[in-house]
Amino acid sequence: MNPDLHATAEALDAADPLRSRRTLFVGADSPLVYFDGNSLGRPLKATVGRLERFARDEWGGRLIRGWDESWMDLPFAIGDDIGRVALDAAPGQTVVADSTTVLLYKLVRAAFDAQITRDPTRAEIVIGRNEFPTDRYVVEGIAAERGGRVRWVEVDDDTGVTTERLAAAVGPETAVVVVSHVAYNSGHLVDAEAITELAHAAGAFTVWDLSHSVGSVPIHADAWALDMAVGCTYKYLGGGPGSPAFAYVAHRHQAALTPPLRGWMGAADVFAMAPDFRPAAGMRRFLSGTPPVLGMLAMQDSLALLHDVGMPAVREKSVELTTFAIEVFEEELAPLGVRLASPADPANRGGHVTFRHPLMREVNAALWKQDVIPDYRDPGGLRIGLAPLSTSFAETLRGLLAVRDALARLSPDRLPSEGSS
Repeated sequence: MNPDLHATAEALDAADPLRSRRTLFVGADSPLVYFDGNSLGRPLKATVGRLERFARDEWGGRLIRGWDESWMDLPFAIGDDIGRVALDAAPGQTVVADSTTVLLYKLVRAAFDAQITRDPTRAEIVIGRNEFPTDRYVVEGIAAERGGRVRWVEVDDDTGVTTERLAAAVGPETAVVVVSHVAYNSGHLVDAEAITELAHAAGAFTVWDLSHSVGSVPIHADAWALDMAVGCTYKYLGGGPGSPAFAYVAHRHQAALTPPLRGWMGAADVFAMAPDFRPAAGMRRFLSGTPPVLGMLAMQDSLALLHDVGMPAVREKSVELTTFAIEVFEEELAPLGVRLASPADPANRGGHVTFRHPLMREVNAALWKQDVIPDYRDPGGLRIGLAPLSTSFAETLRGLLAVRDALARLSPDRLPSEGSS
């Protein structure tokens, strides 16, 4: 191995203005290498105390009085925090509720219904062929339910939807365009503002999946004129396993959208128990059931930390981490036949990178047994998620060298040349 890589990692860690934040996370000081912060973020130490205090003092102490005292407002208060800290969105446009799948269904279906009511010829939902499975499945289901059509955009697995390819797909029959801001597989970062402008020029709504960008890449939802968006909170927002997702709906659309799942929490008067459903004003209309209070606790600490640090600093560290990972790849993995399956230009790259090789599934299984935790995505992709606030450069190097060693053991005919280790 090139000894300069160790020196580089040490220098980058020493110069990192966010290095002290790493100590705030549970387990960050352990030998385990965690490359899956883009799937499930590490918990903050402060969250351990918050969960204990909540169970003892609020749940155990206040009991059902907690609903009137604060819990009913949490979806909107935390939603506004997400909007302010991570979406650059004005209050009253973001709410926490349900899973990403359910919220995606609600928004795409509401947007499609509004469009086809206005113009019955707008019956197409445009989406990339390699979008996350949930997004594709939801879109196909809505098209089948509502007599619509799916217009597929062919996309390279190593990139994502581009403005050029989308321009060829949208038109007078487009109702909704569904796009991921950062592609789950390759980490490709799309130009959300340009794609939104393109969709609007065609008369279409946009519904954005921000799951792999929120908390890692700066988002300017209002300035970019996004229509609607969803995102999960258990990745870079640190909400914990299965924490509820968020929905963003621009003020200008809220009153015109009819929620497809009508629950008591979305009614104009929640406790009137009225015989007929009348949707509430604002973001409340997009709620269905009882707010998931326990699932919203952990993200409050992560949002406070993100607010303290600021998204520009998070993005700067993220770019440095992925750039360093690619530098290690070029020296240590490329000679073993590994291919970079993410954009080389950091301006087009989110917070994770993917390396492809036919043996990566076996490499991933071997690494987990060594407490090196990336994840595997077909075809042959090892995905390296680098959470800017909890991942160090030394950890990144240690993990990628373990990838090299595991691949070399599984593929002895492609061992590094003498003197490279």
